Amino acid sequence: MSGQSTRPSLLLRVRDHADHAAWREFDERYGELVVRFCRSRGLQHSDAEDLRQVVLINLASALRSFEYSPARGRFRSYLGRATRNAVARHLGRPVPRPARLETIVADVAAEEDRDADWEREWVRHHLRLAMRTVRRTFESRSVAVFDRLLSGVTTEQVAREFDMSTDAVHKVKQRIRNRLRELVADQLEQEDGLGD
Repeated sequence: MSGQSTRPSLLLRVRDHADHAAWREFDERYGELVVRFCRSRGLQHSDAEDLRQVVLINLASALRSFEYSPARGRFRSYLGRATRNAVARHLGRPVPRPARLETIVADVAAEEDRDADWEREWVRHHLRLAMRTVRRTFESRSVAVFDRLLSGVTTEQVAREFDMSTDAVHKVKQRIRNRLRELVADQLEQEDGLGD
């Protein structure tokens, strides 16, 4: 099976610390997400890479006793919390702890903002993964057309640059957008199998 289709078993595989292939796959899948989120929090690249390792080490420890249970929460939320906590510790901020009701109410807005930041990075991450697949599976010319459109060039200008009709440019754009949607939906569905 390919890495894309084995997502539900990946967390089970990384429980075995000797399964270096599983850890490599996990790092390839989520390491960049952790680094980008850390960078969005103002960390230097080298610090973000260090925190990538910290999060993976902490996750390795937590996964020793991992048993999938949808009732316990989503993997996405766990990884986001682990990453935010690592950033907070790195910046010398206190890591959020459960509090009494009065303080929880005051912290809800701040927590929602932090969650929203993580969710935005999570979506971007899955779009980047999907775009990598598109680059491998679509003709290079179609990808080049799509890239030009993403960079803000008008459909008419792209049509002239590639000696295509505007209808053909629209079709390329629509085919790739549809495929990106499918890929992202598949990725998220596979991660739902992880408790996400």
